[in-house]
Order: sequence, then structure tokens, then C-alpha cells
Amino acid sequence: MRDLERFDELSDQLASGFSRVPGGHGLVFVGSAAAPERRDRWSDHDFLALVEAGRADEARDRLDWLPDPERIVLLAREGALGFSVLYDDAHLLEFAVASVDELGGAPVDEARLAFGDERAQAFIADGRDLVDRIGAADAADEAGLIFVKLLVGYGRARRGERIVGGQFVRGWAVGHLLRAVRQRIEPMDPIRADPLEAARRFDAAYPEIASRIDAVLAHPVERAARGVAALAREVLEPEWPEFPSAAADVVEVVLAEA
Repeated sequence: MRDLERFDELSDQLASGFSRVPGGHGLVFVGSAAAPERRDRWSDHDFLALVEAGRADEARDRLDWLPDPERIVLLAREGALGFSVLYDDAHLLEFAVASVDELGGAPVDEARLAFGDERAQAFIADGRDLVDRIGAADAADEAGLIFVKLLVGYGRARRGERIVGGQFVRGWAVGHLLRAVRQRIEPMDPIRADPLEAARRFDAAYPEIASRIDAVLAHPVERAARGVAALAREVLEPEWPEFPSAAADVVEVVLAEA
């Protein structure tokens, strides 16, 4: 990974390079790229490169402003607006080149404006406002959806669709479990939660639960589904009248089938 001492140097190079792109009017670093206290050797550069609407396609077609082009080993498109760029030291850039309109409605949590005009400033303010207005997850709904996703995932796996079954169990069901835990249980570490992704920094906030989830998910899909169901009931159900116990009972009967 890139030496952390060079992180800010690369940030400056990115801002300087994009500032010369025709129509470029703002560069916004997000995540750990905007929050030095959260960086470690695994941190990459996440950013949004804002460009005039009429120049957006042109800007996406020309990325010669990126630093050290001779050291780039991969440049891949991600969707219509995004890019992933990998350097020879395994440092990663993940970014979008887009107009404010193309990014309209995008939530922005941690952000730092490297340079930009009033439109870039308004984009950040609107994105932060959207994050503030995102309602907290409803714990009872999240708990119920754990068992819905486990049921679907188990069924897909038993049908022979093990890849998508694993996605339901290891991805969606666990996501609902994490959101329910965050709503119901006080964290051991008051580290700031990511309002857009419940899994981020969950391990530090709930180390025991995280460790147990990690162990459960190492098993084949069917056993993982049973483990997630059991863990959800153990950590959430006691002394919580709104826990969907009846639904959990029904689903666990199916998960116990051979």
C-alpha cells in the first residue's frame, strides 16, 4: 500500500491535475480521504470530480490529469460515471467524474472540498443535509427482514442456486442484522457509525458480535443461515417484545430441514 506520508501529497496532485481539466469546477474528497484520523495503510482515495454538464463526457474520456500515469496498472470503468484506478504499489483511486446534476441526490457524509466554486460547496451542503434526513433504521423491520432474507437464501441454495443463496444469507440478511444491532445495542466503542453503511466500523463497535458473525459466515450457506438466525435471536430477542419471534419460529423450522 502507498506510504501514508504520501497520502496528502497525492491528494494535492489530484486536485492540481483536475483543476486544469476544461470545465472542472470542484474536487471533493470523501471517506477517509477527507478524514486523516481514520486513515491506515489500507485507505484508498475516494473522491468526486465535478465538471460542467456540457463537458462531462469529454472529461470522462480523458484522464491524463491523473498523477504518475506510467505507474497505473489498471484503469477500469464502474458504471456510467465511475472509475477505479490501481497503481503499481497497490494504491487505489475510486472516483466519479460527473456534473452536479448527474450526481444529484447523492448523500455525502464525510467530505473535504479540495477546490471548488459555489456549486461544489452547495453540492456538499445538500449531500450532508440528505444524510441528516435519512431516517434511522426501524429495528423491528430490520429484525423481521433478517428472517425473510434467510428464508429466501436458504431456499435458493437448496434449489442449487448457491451463489445467489449466499448473497441473501451473507449479504442482505447480515446487513439487516447489523442495522438491528446498531439500533438496539449500545456499542462497546463509541466510534462514529457510518450513516450510509452499517457494516463500516461495526467490528470496533461490537467486537464480540462481529467475531461471531465472521465465524458463522465461514460455513456453507445452509449452516450459515442457521447460525445467523440463532445469533439474531440470542442478541436481539431477549426482553424485546417487538422481536418477530413468530416469524423466526416459522423460518427456523425450514432452516432445520435436511
